[in-house]
Amino acid sequence: MPETTTQTAPAVRDWPMWIGGQEQPSSGAQWREVFNPARRETVIARVPAGTVEDVDRAVAAARAAYPAWRAQHFTGRAKALLAIADELEQRSEEFARLTALDTGNALRTQARPESTTMVAMFRYFAGIAGEVKGTTLPAGENQLQYTRLEPLGVVAAILPWNSPLMIAAFKIPAALAAGNTVIMKAADDAPLTILKLAEVCNRHLPAGVVNALTGRGGVIGTALANHPGVDKVSFTGSTEVGREVAGEAGARLAHMSLELGGKNPSIVFPDAVDDEELLDGLLLASRFTRQGQSCTAGSRLFLHEDIYDDVLGRLSARLGALKVGDPLDEASDMGAIINRKQHSAITGYLDEGRATPGMTAVLGGSAPSDGPLTEGYYHLPTVFSGVRNEFRLAREEIFGPVLVAIPWKDTEDVIRMANDTNYGLAAYVWSHNLDNALNTAHRIDAGWVQVNQGGGQVVGQSYGGYKQSGIGREVSLEGMLAGFTQTKQINVKLRGVGSNG
Repeated sequence: MPETTTQTAPAVRDWPMWIGGQEQPSSGAQWREVFNPARRETVIARVPAGTVEDVDRAVAAARAAYPAWRAQHFTGRAKALLAIADELEQRSEEFARLTALDTGNALRTQARPESTTMVAMFRYFAGIAGEVKGTTLPAGENQLQYTRLEPLGVVAAILPWNSPLMIAAFKIPAALAAGNTVIMKAADDAPLTILKLAEVCNRHLPAGVVNALTGRGGVIGTALANHPGVDKVSFTGSTEVGREVAGEAGARLAHMSLELGGKNPSIVFPDAVDDEELLDGLLLASRFTRQGQSCTAGSRLFLHEDIYDDVLGRLSARLGALKVGDPLDEASDMGAIINRKQHSAITGYLDEGRATPGMTAVLGGSAPSDGPLTEGYYHLPTVFSGVRNEFRLAREEIFGPVLVAIPWKDTEDVIRMANDTNYGLAAYVWSHNLDNALNTAHRIDAGWVQVNQGGGQVVGQSYGGYKQSGIGREVSLEGMLAGFTQTKQINVKLRGVGSNG
């Protein structure tokens, strides 16, 4: 994304950052263009090209706001979060349409649900703000021993481009409810909804409690991870970048949580085929209505050999019927890939899949070559058959609408294949035999397993990964307490009854 200081067309709006309760340009006076994924090379906005100095300003603002925000009675923080939720709900369609424009996610199938989830998350964490509490220990008559759960301080939330509003909702209200102040780092390619969220938050919060920065990850993200005034880094993104963030934050022993990539198994037992909801669930689990740009996508489809051809044929027909088109069109089931780089990377995987002996594209397999879809960064649903678990397309996170189907016969073998990955974020099991369903779910190395359903994260559930899919949990009370508080033990010696003084 190029940086520029030149004047743009009047239709392109400048979106400043938020630091200390005020809209702010970059201290370097440079701006970066934001492009529309659905219209190649079409500029829709400019955002500041943030600098290390801007990070320093944001950290200073967050630190200055922290003591008063931390000292508030929890009902005060809850009231503010509820007020934010009310405004977000009133403006939910505005947020949804901006999400579709900014990210390429289809309005009906993805952008509106993201906006709705954001509102629900703010309300949920407002409701549990009073649960940030310690315990009193039975230590005898001469001792008062108790714990306090105290906020960490300044939290840097480094956000991705695929679902920025939803991921921000996993982090921001939880951190605020626990008494922390926040600096959001918006994704390079999808910053607009985060800046609008910061605008709403700053109408209901003291200055400096929520700040939002834009700019290159290598500048802003690195500076936040290394800044001694940042007490915690909460990162969502690729495993590769997460490893870099962890190294930077870990070098100074900062708190951190990482929600990273996934190559998630979806295991179908033969008895699940009679369920009319199977195809609906598999479609949801594939995340094709998010263009496959989801770390929880069930992108490795393990079909029992007895039902392999039947399910693969029926599912491919369903996926092939999805309408790919303009994200702002109500009729679109799938929108656009985020940018040229990601579009080209997916194309490379498709080319390799078609060239791999034994693999067959039973649906799709190449990018649109003509027609209106070539105006944007679009890919069609693709399903490959004849895949083995050791193939690169079955091991690497493609982050596109690509599903690989792998046959299996023995339950032990399919569990082994499901676990034969560096990732461990999500998994899906389809069976109406309780033993098969639960025994398989319990043995899969993943932080989130769904049985006979393929939907998204649920408010209040603990969400996070095993292995290289991450560290820490979000979306839940447990995630808030573990991720945004620290425990202080206090021991007090009391005078005995009848003592002098």
